[in-house]
Amino acid sequence: MSDPDRDAVRVGVVGLGGMGRIHAENVRDFNHEIRAGVDVAADTRESFERDFDARTYESHEEMYDREDLDAVIVTTPNKYHEPVAVGALENGLNVLVEKPLAHTLDSAERIAETAQAAEGFCMVGFHYRFSGASSMFKAYQRKGQFGEIKHIEANYVRRRGIPAPGSWFTNRELAGGGALLDLGVHAVDLALYLLDFPEVTEVVGETRSEFGADEQYADPDNWSSEWTVGSETFDVDDSVSAFLKCENGATVSLESAWATNRESIDEFTVRGTESGARFQMGEDDLTIFDTGLDGGDHYIDSEQTAHPEVTGWRAESKTFLDAVLAGQPPVQNSVEEGVQVQRVLDAIYESSERGDEHALRVSRE
Repeated sequence: MSDPDRDAVRVGVVGLGGMGRIHAENVRDFNHEIRAGVDVAADTRESFERDFDARTYESHEEMYDREDLDAVIVTTPNKYHEPVAVGALENGLNVLVEKPLAHTLDSAERIAETAQAAEGFCMVGFHYRFSGASSMFKAYQRKGQFGEIKHIEANYVRRRGIPAPGSWFTNRELAGGGALLDLGVHAVDLALYLLDFPEVTEVVGETRSEFGADEQYADPDNWSSEWTVGSETFDVDDSVSAFLKCENGATVSLESAWATNRESIDEFTVRGTESGARFQMGEDDLTIFDTGLDGGDHYIDSEQTAHPEVTGWRAESKTFLDAVLAGQPPVQNSVEEGVQVQRVLDAIYESSERGDEHALRVSRE
């Protein structure tokens, strides 16, 4: 339980792999305390103990029973987000859970319901909102630079970048989905964030699985250390195309992929009634597209570069830790927004599975 008189947050991390270590390093860099960690792998626990001088456990229940914590960071496979986050919230702790909120919509809603009745809060880890370009876009947006945003082209595509078949990323039971739940979730969230989270009323989507069973799959960037194929190792999507329509008339076109035969791209293009913008996810540069009449009709393309002190995962961690110290939920990355994103992902999968031309209505009820 958090103490407003403390100047350091006592944090437990559940899931001590790559993302868990990134979050732990951020906590330490901001002069807070990594008190404990949880992982099922003994060697991973030993490494974490050594590097962060923290006690480790094999189960989150044991950590909750034995440790005096203020907050928990959840970086497990998606299937386990719910039991870990719900357990923390029921113990009065604040929670930062990595994206997506859960592996299914029902699971995400149960986390949100628990958070609504809990003493602590739940924040969802959408770190691309904290990039220099995203922050700068929102600042210009608040000044009315873009007028009404009518359409967003949201792209998060790897030419080749499938995680190792047989890992939890390619296992539907553990992950809930593939490229859409790993990469597309970021693009959907960021698009809705730029639109100020309007109600999404219709979704049409198509998911594909074209490369996971390819024995001749080329992996130039070595995303997969060992390539073995089969239904038991790859039963998820590796690319997705979707179209979203919002109640305010704004639309979003989504392209996301672990693998596809085109160049890699993580670019957003935003079209507003007054001007537009383009930027890459996670970067600091923003291009604004405008026109003018003075001296003759002309185009105005301006390049802006942000210089934030902290960005991405570090800014996300700082926002979470500051909120824990203040005893107030952060103003962004709320669990309710995480559920809204999950509803869209669920609708994309359902639209693809139905295989018809009818758009699906996304309901908050």
